[in-house]
Amino acid sequence: MQVDYLGHLISHEGVQVDPTKTRAMNEWPTPTTVKGVRGFLGLAGYYRKFVSGFGGIAAPLTQLLTKEGFHWSAEATTTFNWLKQALVSPPILRLPDFTQAFIIESDACGVGIGAILIQEDHPVAFYSEALKGSALNLSTYEKEMLAIVKAICKWRTYLLGKPFIVRTD
Repeated sequence: MQVDYLGHLISHEGVQVDPTKTRAMNEWPTPTTVKGVRGFLGLAGYYRKFVSGFGGIAAPLTQLLTKEGFHWSAEATTTFNWLKQALVSPPILRLPDFTQAFIIESDACGVGIGAILIQEDHPVAFYSEALKGSALNLSTYEKEMLAIVKAICKWRTYLLGKPFIVRTD
């Protein structure tokens, strides 16, 4: 048995993206305007919890939304196609089991931070964010710590009152 809820299919296996939404994502035309990019990022952002490192990956498209003007590039095309592919075949996210330990794995790169909430080697949720302003100047170590702090805040309802493990590289 599965339940269709707000564009997600929930079953005993876990949570997955509704296939009708992935079809819409796959058929999305290459944006030619800021409005088109904003629409694509809106739909893609709704399912960001299924894509590891979404914030950093989407950064080239997000930069097109600034007031500096719309200049579609080869990097934007690559990012657009990569995100479409990632969202057309996303993983099934495990439903949280509060009798099992949670693990947070964090990562950071030059332009973004991210984390994965895991149970028994299966993803429960992904979190990522593109860095802006002074956060771009942080060291890799500081970015990793920022990813951990933000992930704990994001998933505090899962983690509150229970020990959990943090892994970082």
